[in-house]
Amino acid sequence: MRKKELALEVIRRLKEEYPDADCTLDYDEAWKLLVSVRLAAQCTDARVNVVVEDLYAKFPDVNALADAPVEEIEEIVRPCGLGKSKARDISACMKILRDEYNGKVPDDFDKLLKLPGVGRKSANLIMGDVFGKPAIVTDTHCIRLCNRIGLVDKMKDPKKVEMALWKIIPPEEGNSFCHRLVNHGREVCTARTKPYCDKCCLQDICKKVDVIAKLDELQTRALKEPELKERLKNTKKEKEPLSAFCRVCQELGYEIYEMDIICAGEEFHAAMKRSTNGGGENSPMLAGEDDFYELFMANLK
Repeated sequence: MRKKELALEVIRRLKEEYPDADCTLDYDEAWKLLVSVRLAAQCTDARVNVVVEDLYAKFPDVNALADAPVEEIEEIVRPCGLGKSKARDISACMKILRDEYNGKVPDDFDKLLKLPGVGRKSANLIMGDVFGKPAIVTDTHCIRLCNRIGLVDKMKDPKKVEMALWKIIPPEEGNSFCHRLVNHGREVCTARTKPYCDKCCLQDICKKVDVIAKLDELQTRALKEPELKERLKNTKKEKEPLSAFCRVCQELGYEIYEMDIICAGEEFHAAMKRSTNGGGENSPMLAGEDDFYELFMANLK
């Protein structure tokens, strides 16, 4: 199945699974979504929805927020993390809306990008949700799931993923598709636990559904075959160990790539814990791709 065909089938199935998917940030005016999107960086949407209630109670419109001392904004938004930088961006952004756009949010992508604290992800969200224009929001769920499903190959950069998706996703479907990926990523294809592949509506067309099984099989095989074990361990001597490891996997017939391991995230951690008899609460937590690789190597000793 070609990527465009795969994309259309994924869109169709997710639409059936999550017919009412929508933005999980609460807002009733465009400028409020702009504020919430900035606060949502490294913070849950649920927490943002609570915090903005206090913010808007004190500063109910663009003018009030533009005139507000940055310190007072920071005090309110601190629970969202990165309070100082977020408060500074919100203040500067509201001032620009007041002074240059008569208190309105511009419906132009390039103009949105010029606002403080607004990147491509935020600008796309505004364009799609507020103005109903074609948009692709490449948040962490979108990037992770599109790699796992096979809509993009070994891509981590948000802009590159966005550009790749524009080629295969119908413009009128992009915004809703990304919202549905968020729902699917939270409910089924999870990052912090092993994904629920058994109840996934994409199970039979997902490219990466068996990555963990492959890694488990490879490790079991290596523990029984000294030469294979040594070959895998020798990848640590390479300039780029993880790349070398994946190259050996591919030579052995396992289609495992760096992005597979990165996307597997905590699922890979869970697999490694199983192979070490449960691991327990003191098992090392994994933060990045090198950790997955290092833990795999440690289990070969």
